[in-house]
Amino acid sequence: MTTQTTRRAQHRGHLTREQVLDAAIKLADQGGLGSLSMRKLGHELGVEAMAIYYHFANKERVLDGMVDLVFGEIELPVAGTDWKTAMRQRAISVRDAMARHRWAIGMMESRVNPGPANLRHHEAVIGSLLAGGFDMTMAAHAYALLDGYIYGFALTHMNLPFGTADEAAAVAESMVQPFRPGAYPNLVAMIEHAMQPGYDYGSEFGYGLGLILDGLERVRDPV
Repeated sequence: MTTQTTRRAQHRGHLTREQVLDAAIKLADQGGLGSLSMRKLGHELGVEAMAIYYHFANKERVLDGMVDLVFGEIELPVAGTDWKTAMRQRAISVRDAMARHRWAIGMMESRVNPGPANLRHHEAVIGSLLAGGFDMTMAAHAYALLDGYIYGFALTHMNLPFGTADEAAAVAESMVQPFRPGAYPNLVAMIEHAMQPGYDYGSEFGYGLGLILDGLERVRDPV
């Protein structure tokens, strides 16, 4: 057995699939998907990149596994729970997972080789909607509407050019300063509203989610 083959055999014996995925998520959380490569992943793990291929055929399979771990972090609807409560809790859990793993937003529904957590998640959400009185057509509408809102809000929130009220004020001033006073009164009024003590753009998530759930309930139960 050559020295290289010996090293690979040792790596196979010590490196686990879970270690690879944990390291991959760590890299992506820190620097986005652009920071993730098989070479960098091997460096993070202290092994040659070839050792990773023992567990994953290619980078796409690593991404499949990473996304599945994120799905595993999301709270599943509990059987017997009121559908609105279940969908609200699930939406909040998805949003929180996206905040922890910003790289995952565009990946969650893109996998053609979904893992078990991914499949369990979708099965549970569909089951909760069906148990809540939706037919399959309406369940599909509800699922698409909720996911569009959850992922869209998470993407918008994470890309805002400010985090605190003070930062929002500075950004707002730089936006309107080049223009004549009174040019954009509605925008200025909205900015002033957002600068009020205690205002948090993230809190708008719950308000919008409530409107969507109430709307779905009305469509499900037409008068």
